[in-house]
Amino acid sequence: VAWADEVLSPTEMEMIQQKIKAQPWLAEAEKQQLAQWLDPAHAPSPQQLNQWLKYIRHTAAGMKLQKRQSLAELGLEMARLRAEGAPTPCTSPEACHALEEIETALGIIGHEASRQLLGQAEVERELQQLRASFSPEEMNHFLEPEQREMRNKVKHLLNDPAFELQQFTEMEAHREQVLRWCRQLAAQGWGALHYPQEQGGRDDMGAYMAVFETLGYHDLSLLVKFGVQFGLFGGSVLWLGTARHHRQYLAEVGKLELPGCFAMTEEGHGSNVRDIATTAHYEPQTQEFVIHTPDPSARKTYIGNAARDGRMATVFAQLYTGGEAYGVHAFLVPIRDAEGRPLPGITIEDCGLKLGLNGVDNGRISFEQVRIPRENLLNRFADVAPDGAYSSPIPSPSRRFFSMLGTLVGGRVCVPLAGLSASKKALNLAIRYAARRRQFGPEGAPESLLLDYQTHQRRLLIPLAKVYALQAALHELARRFLNRSEEDAREVEGLAAGLKAVSTWHTTATIQACREACGGAGYLAENQFAALRADTDVFTTFEGDNTVLLQLVAKGRLSAFKRQFHDMKFFDLLRYVSEQATVAITELNPLVVRNIDPAHLRDADFHAAAFQYWESVSLSAVARRLKKRIDQGMDSYDAFIDCQQHLLEMAQAYTECFVLTHFHQAIARQEEGPVKEVLQKLAALYALSTLEQQRGWFQEFGYLEGRKSKAIQREVNALCRELRQEAVALVEAFDIPARCLKAGMLQG
Repeated sequence: VAWADEVLSPTEMEMIQQKIKAQPWLAEAEKQQLAQWLDPAHAPSPQQLNQWLKYIRHTAAGMKLQKRQSLAELGLEMARLRAEGAPTPCTSPEACHALEEIETALGIIGHEASRQLLGQAEVERELQQLRASFSPEEMNHFLEPEQREMRNKVKHLLNDPAFELQQFTEMEAHREQVLRWCRQLAAQGWGALHYPQEQGGRDDMGAYMAVFETLGYHDLSLLVKFGVQFGLFGGSVLWLGTARHHRQYLAEVGKLELPGCFAMTEEGHGSNVRDIATTAHYEPQTQEFVIHTPDPSARKTYIGNAARDGRMATVFAQLYTGGEAYGVHAFLVPIRDAEGRPLPGITIEDCGLKLGLNGVDNGRISFEQVRIPRENLLNRFADVAPDGAYSSPIPSPSRRFFSMLGTLVGGRVCVPLAGLSASKKALNLAIRYAARRRQFGPEGAPESLLLDYQTHQRRLLIPLAKVYALQAALHELARRFLNRSEEDAREVEGLAAGLKAVSTWHTTATIQACREACGGAGYLAENQFAALRADTDVFTTFEGDNTVLLQLVAKGRLSAFKRQFHDMKFFDLLRYVSEQATVAITELNPLVVRNIDPAHLRDADFHAAAFQYWESVSLSAVARRLKKRIDQGMDSYDAFIDCQQHLLEMAQAYTECFVLTHFHQAIARQEEGPVKEVLQKLAALYALSTLEQQRGWFQEFGYLEGRKSKAIQREVNALCRELRQEAVALVEAFDIPARCLKAGMLQG
């Protein structure tokens, strides 16, 4: 194999020579013979190479190959067979390790080279007979431990012919179908699940979130329309309004008898909600608010349900009363009459054709001195009396603003869950295709399955492992969100921001990888990747731009870090310094930094320690950077801008650490058995592939040496090989409705 391409570099020759010399069981004459064969001037002749090939194939004919084997494993198996099972020196751990290092250094895809050497169709047939070690149904209980009845109801409905997925060429037809689907969901009572029972709901936010997550398997325009109507618009009435608003509007909203919009974003302010320019001036003499768009940059833009169906909007505007400004508040503003015509003072424009989600009628809204009753102020956190007096149970304007936004954090919990469903769908399609599509192979033998190629395994199984990890983390976030208290609300908001960013970026990357992995088939609209890619692209920027959200996470972590030191007494500080020093000594111990033993590399404790080190060092390093700049006289805002990249990296480390921690915890709750064993491999693959991706940081901070970094890469490849036989069952465990998986490439 070393001479297969007729070139052996000096570095490769020297490395192999060193390995040969280090083997005490080789006789001197054998070492000399091997050295001669490595010399380009005395390389084995084609006839000699052919004789060896025949010998390998003849010897291997009596072997039962139960799994894909590397060249090292194949050679050792042949040695054992020749010795009739008796131990031989060449099967010692030292020899095994040397062979594996040679194989890696030569850049060989071992199991592929092994299969090509043998040229046996029998190997391919035996590989095909490999079955998953676990039941997909049992794995589904891990993935969907809660709200199973609700999820199954939604899946059953999505399998109904009325919900057949379609390829739309006309935007208006798409919008009409999405509205029809949305009405059918409302008729089931699912839009109102989280509303009070008095308004036709069940007070069950968990059930609503389960519906939303499951809809991610279907047309994502339906998902977004559903979320805008019942989550954003209805949620704003529910969480920002009071009993009078609930009584007057929620029942109609839940039945989709009152289509509505959530009008927060403005063209000129995007994510900067605090500084939006739309105004709401209160007039005591008429007891009305006057809603006004002062200039074109203040137009409400990209508002779902606005261009076609919405009749009322929750409008966020700067409240003025008695000559004083009180910041951003939310108001209910009618925008169309019963016949669908815009009301006086309301200008509505259609955003038109978009990159994706064309079944959602996004529009722009402008207000020209539009009058609404005083009662249309959503007054949970603040109110204006008939005489114009302003009052609020929260005296701090800043705290009041964040309390208002905090009630809407449910969207940041729901969006990544639905995005993850889209990732699962893409992986299901791509992995099942790779398990049946053949391409290339040894002469005279069947072509290889795509899923048997190492590169294909890496591009699909690494994102699959992260999907499983994110599933556990997002369900933990959902649990915390549903059970949040005033004390931990800010922490939940930070986690929601971080996980929304990391998860939706992963969705975008995963769908693209799956599309590419399916080649030309992936480019055909009938195979769904075009819609998945286009429709999820905006997930990275709505409900908050991901980069901005990670900055919010970073600010929250820094505030907690500062608070931790502020609250410490002298001896607490000494203990903290001591603990940090102990961690550094333990984690940077040369025995740890250089340990390449596979058992260590797969150890969950090693993964947890590495991620925790990544998080803690990133946090303290960025805190030092900021402090240094501020101590030198730099404005705190400028210091923050100057350290933005480090802040984003720190926020990512914190979020990824949360993901791994809760994946481990979810696995620990499983009973011993095949499901748990496969999950442990997925956790190891997620952890090691993340370390591989971040190895520059870990090497920069002295946590990994080059040797260990290479060993991690080898272990990632090994885990992909082992999980290959589980891959189809792992995506079947998602239990995606069959009608949502229709694809021409999987027919026949």
